[in-house]
Amino acid sequence: MHHPSVDSPPRLPALRGTLRTALVLGLCSALLLVLVAADWQPLISVDGDVSRTTHRWAVADPGVTQVCRILTDWVWDPLTMRLLGAAVAVWLVWRHADWWTAGWLVVTAAVGTLIQQSLKAGVGRERPVWPDPVDSAHYAAYPSGHALTATVVCGLLLWLLHRHGVTPAVWRTALAVAVVSVAGVGLTRIWLGVHWPSDVLGGWLLGALLVTLAITAHIRWRP
Repeated sequence: MHHPSVDSPPRLPALRGTLRTALVLGLCSALLLVLVAADWQPLISVDGDVSRTTHRWAVADPGVTQVCRILTDWVWDPLTMRLLGAAVAVWLVWRHADWWTAGWLVVTAAVGTLIQQSLKAGVGRERPVWPDPVDSAHYAAYPSGHALTATVVCGLLLWLLHRHGVTPAVWRTALAVAVVSVAGVGLTRIWLGVHWPSDVLGGWLLGALLVTLAITAHIRWRP
């Protein structure tokens, strides 16, 4: 007589949930990508209106703008996020000998970087241009690498905390830090005038999609 494994009951509902979420995020990401690539006028208009407004605020309030530059260039910079993920990977190996999860974390972050750079090259969207810029950035605009990287790293680390089990206080603190980081980095990129709002939204959507697919892979294939 066949007996289902102990892992089967919890794994199957979790897989179904993550796959449904991935489907929704994938459709939203694809739709936004098409609209951006096609220069859909209503989206371009909203991007321009929001960006012009926030740029006026940034020029008028240099103190807030300087804080945004520090946060986006040092605290929430993609390199900082990747180093955080790498540090957690080293900790997983050192404390738990969990080479599989450590490799999964590093590979997912690397895939996020590859997707980001490929889309930037493929779409080739120009960044906002201002006569009085308050910051500068390189490469194409879509999607926002800052938003995508922060979403991927924070999302994966939150899921690992949930999986390993932490106290409610630690969980609430981690959740708050992750939400502030992911939302904050996107808003700073718009405030500093180096991204259109849809660039940031695209980064968030693609990052969330990658996190969902990575979690699905972890649930399905981790030994």
